Amino acid sequence: MATDKKVALITGANKGLGLETARQLGKQGITVLIGARDAGRGNTAAQQLKKEGIDAHYIPVDLENPFTFKEIYRLIDSQYGKLDILVNNAGINAESGGGWGVNTVTKTSPEAIRKTFDTNFFNLVELTQILLPLIEKAPAGRIVNLSSILGSLELHATPGSPIYNSKGFAYDASKTALNQFTVHLAHALKDTNVKVNSAHPGWVKTDLGTDAAPMNVVDGAKTSVWLATLPADGPNGGYFHMQDRLPW
Repeated sequence: MATDKKVALITGANKGLGLETARQLGKQGITVLIGARDAGRGNTAAQQLKKEGIDAHYIPVDLENPFTFKEIYRLIDSQYGKLDILVNNAGINAESGGGWGVNTVTKTSPEAIRKTFDTNFFNLVELTQILLPLIEKAPAGRIVNLSSILGSLELHATPGSPIYNSKGFAYDASKTALNQFTVHLAHALKDTNVKVNSAHPGWVKTDLGTDAAPMNVVDGAKTSVWLATLPADGPNGGYFHMQDRLPW
């Protein structure tokens, strides 16, 4: 059944940045779909947001199992008839022995690279392609790809940049590939009402960012929320932290 209310799907939304992104979107009156692999955790997150007055619902999303993606499409289509916002938030780092300031390229295993790319790139692209017809049905569709400053080739190649000496290969390469997807998809949709952008949330205190990170999740979610709610004259095909452009 179609709805006039905006509907947003946030993957990996049962905790951390994804949950906070859902919270901030929900507080704007948007129906938020909590995409998560674990039904218990996903439902708990949705119930938590409902107690805060947010229209939140759990939806099973397992980025490691693309065979389920068409069912996600059917669920959203049957219940809402469109998808206004897709925030591709879920991501992993399958490498071990890395960390800030470490270069892993000579030692990372093919298995770690493939596992990281499956979740952060290949399956994310497939899910987005499957859901795209629903996004195109929305009056102002928005796709936000959670990238990272670690995906910037220019900064990686520039001595003295903030990330020059930190090169966890599998994760960084997957985010660079994701940025390319953003550019290509934005170009494909440039004559439509859909906007596609990459977001660098910052170094945030999450399971992936660790407690050493300087930013909290409230501030970390702000870039995604801004890009998810862009006006018609907002940017398309960009790479941002907060509202500042990053170099590719």
